[in-house]
Amino acid sequence: MLIVPFFISLGLTPLIKKYSVIAKTYAKENERTIHHGKISRIGGVAIYVSFIISMALFVKADMAVNGMILGGSLMFFAGLIDDLIDMKPLVKLAFEVCAAFILVAFGVGVDVLRLPFGITIDSIALSIVFTIIWIVGITNAVNLIDGLDGLCGGMSVVIFVVIGCIAIVERRMDITIITFLLAASTFGFLVYNAHPASIFMGDCGSLFLGFMISAISLLGFKSSTIVTLALPMLLLMLPIIDTLSAILRRTLKGRKFLEADKSHIHHLLMKQFGHRNTVIIMCGITTLFGFSAFVYMLNEMFGLLAIMIILLAVEIFIEKSAMISEHFHPILGICRRVLNRIKLIAKIIKEHKEKKSAK
Repeated sequence: MLIVPFFISLGLTPLIKKYSVIAKTYAKENERTIHHGKISRIGGVAIYVSFIISMALFVKADMAVNGMILGGSLMFFAGLIDDLIDMKPLVKLAFEVCAAFILVAFGVGVDVLRLPFGITIDSIALSIVFTIIWIVGITNAVNLIDGLDGLCGGMSVVIFVVIGCIAIVERRMDITIITFLLAASTFGFLVYNAHPASIFMGDCGSLFLGFMISAISLLGFKSSTIVTLALPMLLLMLPIIDTLSAILRRTLKGRKFLEADKSHIHHLLMKQFGHRNTVIIMCGITTLFGFSAFVYMLNEMFGLLAIMIILLAVEIFIEKSAMISEHFHPILGICRRVLNRIKLIAKIIKEHKEKKSAK
């Protein structure tokens, strides 16, 4: 079953590359880009078409799945328009909100919000708002990491596989099949998108994948709540952290938060580790977050410990790389103050001992 979307995507991608030569749908070079030459930026067409064909062949869609496909299709075509004529950010945001409303209209969303300490919020209005924020946030988070060859596709494959495996544990074979079909469709495209890439997925690919990840997490964990949603959030932790850091960084600099820059996590890693290694590192970290999700399902204490260790490592990297600001270092600042306090206490004890021995 999985070889069908893989080979459809694998066969379609070269055809899209040839079409791009005729249609002149190339990725534009600017101060933020790292590629050179004429490279197609509509490779997401291969991912979308191979997935839709595979869904028609292997999945009997219900109302929720139809809503997911309809919303995902809207995001795909919105991204394709953006790839062709460069849509304004606010217009793109409007499409994302519309896609989220479609998903809600088809019955996909969080029904009840169960917060820590036994707090339960059973409000249709708040559930809809939370669902829309979730869809828009995750879609943009995935879109933002599409900055290196194979990065967005590679991380998406990892996320789909892990969510699919979690769905197996939860006995949701419908979610498993959908996520694996998406992973296979994306993997076929990755053959050409791996560094050095000969084609990019473009917004039609990244927006589609981002929407599908956010929608599937709601579809797969519908009875879910803040705590349950933390599991798929773990898989998306890097793009979520990257998005929040970008908003904070641009706000501190007095820039629009939708304004692009070259200070994302993958840009900073690439300066030190190179292109290919950065993609491997980020996919590896995503895999670790996925592993911690499984550990959490087996043992909450060890799972939380693993999560905190990974998050601490990411936070230290953000502070040392000045990703947000040169003055933003809360964790390192605390560590320095504690270390200085220990040194001061050690110095006082040493002086006290010296005075005592002198007597």
